[in-house]
Amino acid sequence: MSEVVLAYSGGLDTSVCIPLLRERYGFDKVITVLVDVGQPRSDIERGNTRALKLADRHYHIDARREFVEDYLFPLIKANGSYEGYVLGTAIARPLIAMKAAEVAEKEGVANLAHGCTGRGNDQLRFEAIFRATSCRVIAPMRDLDLSREWEIDYAREHGIDVPVTRERPWSIDENLWSRSIEGGRLEDPYFEPPEEIYAWTRTPDASRPAQVVEIGFEKGVPVSLDSCRMEGMELIERLNEIAGEHGVGRTDMVEDRVLGLKARENYEHPAATVLLTAHQDLEHLVLSRAELRFKAMIDQTWSELAYMGLVEDPLYADVNAFVDQSQKRVNGSVKMKLYAGCAIPVGRKSPDALYSQDMVSFDSQTLSQRDAEGFAKYHGFQARLLKRKCT
Repeated sequence: MSEVVLAYSGGLDTSVCIPLLRERYGFDKVITVLVDVGQPRSDIERGNTRALKLADRHYHIDARREFVEDYLFPLIKANGSYEGYVLGTAIARPLIAMKAAEVAEKEGVANLAHGCTGRGNDQLRFEAIFRATSCRVIAPMRDLDLSREWEIDYAREHGIDVPVTRERPWSIDENLWSRSIEGGRLEDPYFEPPEEIYAWTRTPDASRPAQVVEIGFEKGVPVSLDSCRMEGMELIERLNEIAGEHGVGRTDMVEDRVLGLKARENYEHPAATVLLTAHQDLEHLVLSRAELRFKAMIDQTWSELAYMGLVEDPLYADVNAFVDQSQKRVNGSVKMKLYAGCAIPVGRKSPDALYSQDMVSFDSQTLSQRDAEGFAKYHGFQARLLKRKCT
């Protein structure tokens, strides 16, 4: 009997994959794996219901805590952002792929499948994990060169109930950290997205009063909200609600995919916006100028590896080692003002601050201003010397 394990989301693409794997590839048994990384409860329930109806066997794996602690916390410490994208879908894919591969190993199945197209990044993120196993990799959407409209018709013909129509063909991916929306008219970079695509954020409203929240960090990891200690998952969920009410965390961008294609992408990520902004602000209080300059390069490398799904590349472990070392002094709290779609740092404190109010104050006599004259005489010396030689 030929069997295949399918990384399953419950959406259009992966639901269509189940009958396709039987009809086009001849598999006798399709085993689905739905990994919970913070999707809405309704999506999880619908996905489980569809899988139990369509698949031969189904696994539902709750990986939310692992997602937060092993993927999102490192992301925050590395200020993870790719061209302005906070790496929501990207950082979840390797974890989902790993869980599917674990099920294949447990079941003794030699075939792994995903529902990614041949135009996007997700195929690479899944297969960076899948191809490290001895399994054969199958990608029906890519192999059969299927269009989204064909999938919608195929789903209707096979009695697969999915909430996607030709009129509203949005491809939506959600996890605890972000929500992505693409497809349909959104593929036109000049088309203004309708409000209906947003679910986590209100339309930014300047008449709504601002709200200040305080984020506490220990070794670069967020541990409290308004002085109340919380587990990571609870803190992120609560911040998504609070910041979303103020319209914080919308990104509309043209993104450079790994394949070289430019794509218009829309994202929602309220908590991610607040936490990343607060974390980076706190770093500027506690890290030295040299550390900040060097870490910016490391953060960019980390983000590019995460975007490509290369979390098992040895360089990924190397940069994480540096990031972890740099975060030992990133302790303290940051006050963030949420207003009309913006998240603005308005105060920060840390027991490890490299800031001396006494030394920097205009009224302080701790340092003599006269001592700076010698430094000023040498500052820009080579440029002045060159200018004299050229005149």
